Amino acid sequence: MLSVALRAVRPVALRSARRASPSTAARALSTTASRLSGPAAPSIYGTGSKQGEVPSDETQATGLERFQLLGEMQGVDSFDLEPLDSSRVGTLADPIKVFSLDTERIVGCTGAPADSHELHWFTVRHDKTRRCPECGSAYALDFQGVAEEHDAHHH
Repeated sequence: MLSVALRAVRPVALRSARRASPSTAARALSTTASRLSGPAAPSIYGTGSKQGEVPSDETQATGLERFQLLGEMQGVDSFDLEPLDSSRVGTLADPIKVFSLDTERIVGCTGAPADSHELHWFTVRHDKTRRCPECGSAYALDFQGVAEEHDAHHH
């Protein structure tokens, strides 16, 4: 079984022997977002440390790093790190769906059945289905955000 330790800004999906239900992943991320949102939602910017104090992660973290930190403090997984479905090879007509709140996501493929080839990493974007260069399995992003908002920030 492949073991990967990740501490990254972007969520990573890994295709392996275990199966993760997309609806389970969606519910977990939705739960995290709802627990960290609402009328008294914490800011995506830390308060910063006071003069003469050593800053902590809590006071200086921003953006997705802060989102992940606040989730960990509440005992909630902010990102879905469960393996993707490896019971089949994705086709262009029926690709393996990769849940994402961003317009792109990094995917690691080990083949179908799992571990049938070396690990290959590649980026899947919301506007294009990608194939693994080794086994040809197709992956498509199940994008759950607003593409126009993301596109405006990257141009």
